[in-house]
Amino acid sequence: MQSEIQRERRPHYMKTFISPITQSRDFTFLWLGQLLSVFGSSVTLVILPIIVYSLTGSTVIMGTVMALYMLPNVLVLAFSGIIVDRLNRVKVMMFTDIVRFIIMIAAMVLILTGALTIQILFLFVAVYGLMDGVFQPAYSALRAKVFVPKIRNAANALTQISNQGARLIGPAVGGLIVSTASSGIGFGLDALTYLFSFGCLIFLRHITMNRPETSAAPFHLKKDFTEGISVLKKHPWLWITILAFSFINICYGGATAVLVPWLLNVHYQFKPSAYGLAMTFSGIGAMAAALIFGSKDRWHHRGMIAYSGVLLSGLMLFSMAFISWKPFLVFIMAVEGFGIMFFGLIWETSLQELVPEEAFGRVASLDFLGSFALMPVGYLVIGWSADWLGQISAMILLSVLIILTVIAVLTVPSIRRFD
Repeated sequence: MQSEIQRERRPHYMKTFISPITQSRDFTFLWLGQLLSVFGSSVTLVILPIIVYSLTGSTVIMGTVMALYMLPNVLVLAFSGIIVDRLNRVKVMMFTDIVRFIIMIAAMVLILTGALTIQILFLFVAVYGLMDGVFQPAYSALRAKVFVPKIRNAANALTQISNQGARLIGPAVGGLIVSTASSGIGFGLDALTYLFSFGCLIFLRHITMNRPETSAAPFHLKKDFTEGISVLKKHPWLWITILAFSFINICYGGATAVLVPWLLNVHYQFKPSAYGLAMTFSGIGAMAAALIFGSKDRWHHRGMIAYSGVLLSGLMLFSMAFISWKPFLVFIMAVEGFGIMFFGLIWETSLQELVPEEAFGRVASLDFLGSFALMPVGYLVIGWSADWLGQISAMILLSVLIILTVIAVLTVPSIRRFD
């Protein structure tokens, strides 16, 4: 009888996992709107290179397109957090959704009429990147408000699982649209997802934010920016991790985006489907991590667990340079996705706990800035280094650098003891 009572009292994992949907109307609208947006963006991610190559056939132009997206995105991050903390975050998100909707509709019309030029596409991509740079801090700040402590772990986990699912399905849908219809239709589909997101945000207009004391004061860039930095300085877990990942992200991104495709497609000479399968299982591993993380309301020893996840991912990337058995390589990618996702979830929840609501936009901007500012240069350096050292040696070097950086960070007591 006692064991039956204990089983009844034991929390049901699935009930805990879906608790954000059952307990928070605000979460449901935010989750659904952004889930559709991620799906639409995943469709566009496949279609954009096809359009660029059909217009120019040039890898240089494709690189220019990506640079034109990243540059405004990174530059605006230095200011967007200040904007987000001074304005209504829901309205900021609604504005960026409408602008991106207009861009996608215009691109669809120009493609279907045969009037799209590479110069117009350059403009569209730059404005799109600018809007993403404003949207992301606003979305992060709104999540921190909506993901209240009672549902926080499950809300972050459910968001990540659904986003991973959308990123797995979106590319397949994008390829199908291009094959059976037109790339313009894919852009039109993406436009509709932004319109749907806008509609969901209408139901969140009632959400009010705590404002900093300086919000009514005249705009002062340096002061507002340094206030965001001062929040980070109060928490070694935050500023040390942001600094560490400004380097780890370069190594990790270079290994996964540049060298893993080369390893599977060129070095081991697998069919392209093998790379697709590996990336799919990386997503599945990430979804498994989110499911486990979201099944508990609270995790202890989070500093050790988070960086152990990064260490695990680094070890998996290191092993890929020495293993050529395809099934095991696919398994390795699943473990790699699991480890990095566990870190990401702990990082997101820690931001939501430690950062004051009135400064969240600025801190989120600094986080994104630290993560992405050096990425374009990093990709160029890694590509050059791989040609100079050899791709296998570069893969080993990058993974070892990830592992050594994690070990170095774990020597800091405040990181190890973060609970």
